[in-house]
Amino acid sequence: MSGKKRIVSGMRPTGALHLGNLHGALSNWISLQDQYDCFFFIADWHALTSDYEHPENIRRYSHDMMIDWLAAGLSPEKSTLFVQSEIREHAELFLLLSMITPVPWLERNPTYKDQIEQLSSRDLSTFGFLGYPVLQAADIIIYKADGVPVGIDQIPHIEITREIARRFNYLYTPIFPEPGAILTETAKVLGVDRRKMSKSYGNAIYLGDSPDTVRKTVASMITDPQRMKKTDPGDPSICNVFTFHKLYSDGSMVAEVDELCRTAGIGCVACKKKVAENLVSFLAPIREKIEYYRDHGKLVEEIMETGSKKAREVVRKTMEEVRAAIKIR
Repeated sequence: MSGKKRIVSGMRPTGALHLGNLHGALSNWISLQDQYDCFFFIADWHALTSDYEHPENIRRYSHDMMIDWLAAGLSPEKSTLFVQSEIREHAELFLLLSMITPVPWLERNPTYKDQIEQLSSRDLSTFGFLGYPVLQAADIIIYKADGVPVGIDQIPHIEITREIARRFNYLYTPIFPEPGAILTETAKVLGVDRRKMSKSYGNAIYLGDSPDTVRKTVASMITDPQRMKKTDPGDPSICNVFTFHKLYSDGSMVAEVDELCRTAGIGCVACKKKVAENLVSFLAPIREKIEYYRDHGKLVEEIMETGSKKAREVVRKTMEEVRAAIKIR
């Protein structure tokens, strides 16, 4: 044990990662690696909660996600990187916690209600979908995590985890710390159509996109909707392209674009070309590493196996305590 506080987080494998994933979670994970004892996992069982009818791609997506993680900067030397389903103890603790978790705790989960509405085309009337916060709690407390890096919208998830840990400790033996939320500032990156960047919307820019694909995608971005002609002054504060400039352009270019846009000194096409080149430069080292790891698939598998072995050693000790606490051997 390094003496550092421990954090745990996971990500569902649903395909290649895009800029929204990078700025919404991954970049924060990378920045926390030197400060915490980090456990980051690919949540393939969680992917089944909504995609149980189509599990055939999950393994490939998991491999691709690990490549994106490594290329972006997660380090197996600094963090424990593993696959959820390789650690069967997660499922055992999930089962035991489900015995003590009141159903109303799950039904009041705001994400549950929101997903039921958004994914109305899928049959989500399953125990797995209702009970996924219990699995999530097991994922976290089995490592006796001190904290979980999340955005403010995920605070209810952490509170359910804390309640479940508290209830177990009360009913049996105090084993689990109540993990806190590590609030992380995230840059809000919208898709090219100004909606949330999402694979399902087809509006994303991916970490492994080629330079030509990046340029083509950026060229299709919606800009200031009130600026109809090049000679009209624009408002950068409501323009998604300007948001990209603030992320990928240096300070002098951001100031220049801001001024030129407001005075109609630059058109949207030229503005997009500038930010596209900066984005291409930003993604270049990531794309190069993605290609490297794609060519070295065995190395990626070894990293996943090593991380899973380390995670397994931690959870086995925890589960010995859990079984003793509830007197099941």
